[in-house]
Amino acid sequence: MNVSLYSWAVILLALIAANLPFLNQQLFAVIPLNRSEGYVKPIWWRLIELVVLYFAVGGAAYFLESTIGNTFAHHWEFFAISGCLFLVFAFPGYVFRYLYKHR
Repeated sequence: MNVSLYSWAVILLALIAANLPFLNQQLFAVIPLNRSEGYVKPIWWRLIELVVLYFAVGGAAYFLESTIGNTFAHHWEFFAISGCLFLVFAFPGYVFRYLYKHR
């Protein structure tokens, strides 16, 4: 695989992972939290999932970067920018869950 394909794979993975907490009622889309009918997952669970998935995508990206060659040094600026980009990726899921009127 080449560098461009790895880059697009990480971007697609980040887009899916950022929207995952908002598109289901289970923890990490696997663990059911409550089996009652009208249960809605609270926002704080969704934010915890978002942070954990951010670091999971970062770990996958670091692994892919290390398979290409030497990894670059990541300082606080990198994490600030990638965290904000992850939040921008999560915006469609947030809009669908909280701003869109479900009829």
